[in-house]
Amino acid sequence: MTMAAIDSPADAPEAGSEDYYRREADDCLQRLASSRDGLSAAEAATRLARFGANEVAVTRPPSALARIGRQFNNVLLFVLLGSAAITALLGHWLDTSVIVAVVLINALVGYIQEGRAERALLAIRALLSPVARVLRDGQAQELPARVLVPGDLVLLGSGDRVPADLRLIDCHGLEADESVLTGESVPVAKSVAALPDAVGVADRGNLAHAGTMITRGTATGLVITTGRNTELGRISSELQEIEPIRTPLLRMLNRFGQRMSLLIVAFASAVALFGGLFRGYPTSDMLIAAVGIAVAAIPEGLPPVVTITLALGVQLMARQGAIVRRLAAVETLGGVSVICADKTGTLTRNEMTVRAIEVAGGRIEVSGTGYRPEGTLQAAAGGAADPRGGPLHALLRAGLNCNDAQLLRVDDEWTVTGDPTEGALLVLAAKAGLDLAAEPDHQTRLDVIPFEPERRFMATLNAATATTATAGSGRVVYAKGAPETLLQMCRQQLGEAGVEPLDHDDWTARASQLARSGQRVLALAGCELPPGSNELNEQMLGELQLFGLVGVTDPPREEARRSLEQCRSAGIRVKMITGDHLDTARAVGRELGLGAGDRALSGADLDALDDAAFAAAVAEVDVFARTSPEHKLRLVRALQAGGSIVAMTGDGLNDAPALKRADIGIAMGRKGTAAAREAAEMVLTDDNFATIVEAVETGRTIDDNVKKSVAFLLPTSLAEALMIAAAILLGYQLPITPIQVLWVNMVTAVTLGLALAFERAEPGVMQRSPRRAGEALLSGVLLWRTCYVSATILAAILLLHLLARGNGSDIAYARTTAVNALVWFEAMYLLATRQNTRSAFSGQGLLGNPIAAASIAGVLGLQLLFTYAPPFQLLFGSTPLNAHSWLLIGASGVVFLLVVEGEKWLHQRFLRRRHGRPPA
Repeated sequence: MTMAAIDSPADAPEAGSEDYYRREADDCLQRLASSRDGLSAAEAATRLARFGANEVAVTRPPSALARIGRQFNNVLLFVLLGSAAITALLGHWLDTSVIVAVVLINALVGYIQEGRAERALLAIRALLSPVARVLRDGQAQELPARVLVPGDLVLLGSGDRVPADLRLIDCHGLEADESVLTGESVPVAKSVAALPDAVGVADRGNLAHAGTMITRGTATGLVITTGRNTELGRISSELQEIEPIRTPLLRMLNRFGQRMSLLIVAFASAVALFGGLFRGYPTSDMLIAAVGIAVAAIPEGLPPVVTITLALGVQLMARQGAIVRRLAAVETLGGVSVICADKTGTLTRNEMTVRAIEVAGGRIEVSGTGYRPEGTLQAAAGGAADPRGGPLHALLRAGLNCNDAQLLRVDDEWTVTGDPTEGALLVLAAKAGLDLAAEPDHQTRLDVIPFEPERRFMATLNAATATTATAGSGRVVYAKGAPETLLQMCRQQLGEAGVEPLDHDDWTARASQLARSGQRVLALAGCELPPGSNELNEQMLGELQLFGLVGVTDPPREEARRSLEQCRSAGIRVKMITGDHLDTARAVGRELGLGAGDRALSGADLDALDDAAFAAAVAEVDVFARTSPEHKLRLVRALQAGGSIVAMTGDGLNDAPALKRADIGIAMGRKGTAAAREAAEMVLTDDNFATIVEAVETGRTIDDNVKKSVAFLLPTSLAEALMIAAAILLGYQLPITPIQVLWVNMVTAVTLGLALAFERAEPGVMQRSPRRAGEALLSGVLLWRTCYVSATILAAILLLHLLARGNGSDIAYARTTAVNALVWFEAMYLLATRQNTRSAFSGQGLLGNPIAAASIAGVLGLQLLFTYAPPFQLLFGSTPLNAHSWLLIGASGVVFLLVVEGEKWLHQRFLRRRHGRPPA
C-alpha cells in the first residue's frame, strides 16, 4: 500500500474515527503501510513532513502589559478618568492628581491579585512523553517522542508514559492507568484482540492512549494518531476553544457599573446644565461641579474593598484545605447551586477495600476502609470469623502470596505501591492478623504465571510450610482472577470440613450478587503440587480447589455522606459523574443517597438523547457513569443553560475542559493531574468533598460581606453626590468640595468598609437557597435602603452646614463640619450594616467584630489629622473645629443610627408577618 492510501490524521474527523480497535492487528499494519519491523528512517522522515510533529499546540499566556490593560476595563474607572481629564483641562491639577492616583491604586491591586497566568495547555503538553522506544528498520532505538508518525512501532514497558495513540499488536500482561483520560479508579488490562462493536474510549482495550501510564507488563503498539489528533490532543483543542465564563460577581459588578455610570453621567450633566441655564453659574464652575458629582457618586472604594474581602476569603479557604487560584472564585462558591462531583477520590477514598468475603460457610463482612489495616471480619451468621483455619485461612494466604503489591507505612499514612486491588488483599490479610513480612504467612515464590487479559487470572508457585492449608506437599499453587475463569479451572471447593465437590451454580450466583452491589469480584483458589515442582504452567492448574470470593470496592468517604446532607439542606444539588462502570456508580450513588433510587445513566445513554431530552435527564438524574470529556462538558453547559451556578470537580485530563467551562472548577491537589489543577479555579489539598462544602459556606459568608460592603458604600456615595446637586439646585455654595469627597471615600473605604470583610457567617447561612444565577447586585431592598439612608444623610449634613454658616462661620469651617459629620455618620452606619437581621445594639452587633471598633477609632484619628494637621488643611481646605461643633456632630450621628435601626426593625417585623420569619 502506498503512502497515498494512508488517511491523514488531519483529514480524520477525530482521533480513533478509523475504528482501529475494531480491526485485527495485521489489518491495522497493512492500513498504515507498516510492518512488524517498523518503518524505515526515510519513510518516517517523509511522514513527519506530512503529518507534523507529535506535539500538542499551546497558546501563550497573556503578557504583563495585557494583564495591566485588563485592570482598566471597568466603565466606572472610565468615568473617573474622564473626570480627571476635565479637571486637567481646567487647570485643577491637584484634583487631577488625586483622581488619577485613585485609579492607579485600584489597577495595581487588581494586577497583583490576578495571580498566575493560565497554564492548562502547557500542563497537557507535559503529559506527552519526551522520549519513546521505537522500532525503525527493524532495530529498537530511543527517539524524541515528537518525531513519531503514524505507522511507527513503539515498545512499551512498566512505568512508561504512552507517547501517542497506539493500536496494540503484541502485549504480555499489560495494564495501563488511564485515569487521566477516563477517571477509572483501577488500572485497565489490555489485549490485542479486535473488538466487534463500537465502544467509548474507556472500553477500547486494545488501544493505549497518549498521556496514560503503563503500570504492568510489556507491549508493542502501532502509532495510529499523533499530536493534536490523539485523544490527548483533542482535549487540548477543546480547552483552547472554551472561553472561561465570567464569575457571577464579575457579571453583577459589570452590569452594576454600566448602569450606574450611565445614571451618574446623565445626572451630573443634568445638574450642570440646570446650574448654567437657570442659576447663571459659569461654565467652568459647572464642569467642576459635574466632576464633583461623578467623583462623589462613584464608590471608588468598592473595587479595593471587594478585592481585599475576596483575598481574606482566599486565606481562610487555604487554612481549610482549598487553594483558590483566582480571587473571584471565592465569591462564586457562595452562589453554587449544583456540584458535579467526580466519584473517585472525591466522594470515595480512592483506596480499594475488601468489603465482603464469600466462603463455603457463608458470607463474611469486613469492616474498616482504606489502606489502614484496621478492621474486623464478621460472619454474617453472627460472631467474629476465625481466620486461623479452614477456607478463610486459605483464601487469606492466597491473597497474600498471589500478589505483587506492597503495603507501606510512611509516618502515619498507609499507602500501596502496585495494583490497588492487590493492595486491598494485603490489607485484608493484615486485618485478619497475618504477618505480611515473615514466614510462614508470606511464602517464598518459585514461579509465576502473570496476569494477562486473555487468561484473566494470575497464579504463583510457592514453597509450602507446615502451617499452610495444603501442608506436607512442599509446594502450593495460589491463583486469583475473574470468577468465571477460575470456576472453570476448579473441580473442588474447600469447606469447613475439608475438600468437597464444587457447587458451580451456587458460586456463580454469589459472584453475580456481589457484582450487582457494585463490587469488583475476585475468586481465589489453590492446590498442592508434588514436592519437586519448581516450574508452573497452565496445564498444572486443572485441579484447583476454590477457596472463595472477595468483593472489592472503593468505599465512600464517611465525611462525604455528612457533607451531602449539608448540601441538601443548603439547596445544593450534587451530581456524581464518573468514568467507572454503571453498576459501580449506581452502587456508590445508592450508598451516598444520591438521586432517586437506582436511576443512573451511562455515556452511551446520554449519546442517544437529543438536546431537549438531555436537558430533562440532567435535571432529573444525579448519577452518570462511563462519561467522556464531551459528556462532562455537555452536562455543565446544560446545567448552566438551566440557570444553575455549577461547580465541577475533577482530577484527570478528561476533566479539564469541563473544569474550565464550569462557573468554578475544583481540582484535586493530591492525586490530580497538573492539567486539571491549571484548568481549575480552586485546588483541594486533601481531595475531600467535605472541604468543598466548607468552602461553599465560606463563599456564602464572603458573598454576604461583599453585599454588605455595597450596602455600606452606595448610600454614602449617593448622599455626597446629592449634596453637591442640592447646593446647585438651591443656589448655595458647595457644602463639600470634590477633593474632600475623594478623601472621605478613600478613607472610609480602607477603614470602615474593610471592617465588613471580617464579619462572621450570618445565622442559617447553610440553610437557605443558593443565590440565583442572574441576580442583580442592587436588590429591591438594597435600592430602598440606599435611597432612604442617603436622603437621611443629605438632610442632616445640609442642616449642620447651614447651622455652621448661620452661626457666622466661614465656608471652610462649615465644610470641615460637613466632612467630619459625614465620616461620623458613616461610622454609625457601619454598625447598622454589619448585621442583616440582628440589631446593632446587641452584643454581637457592638462587640462581635473587633476590627469594626478598631476601624472606627482609626477613621476618627484620620479625621483629627484632616481637621488639625497643617498639611491636610493646606491640601483639603479644612480648619479646626470647636467643642460645640464636635458635640453636635456626635449627637447627630447617634440619632442617625437610631433612625436607621428603626427602619431595619420595621422591615424585619414586616417580613415576619409576611413569611413567618425573616429570610436568612
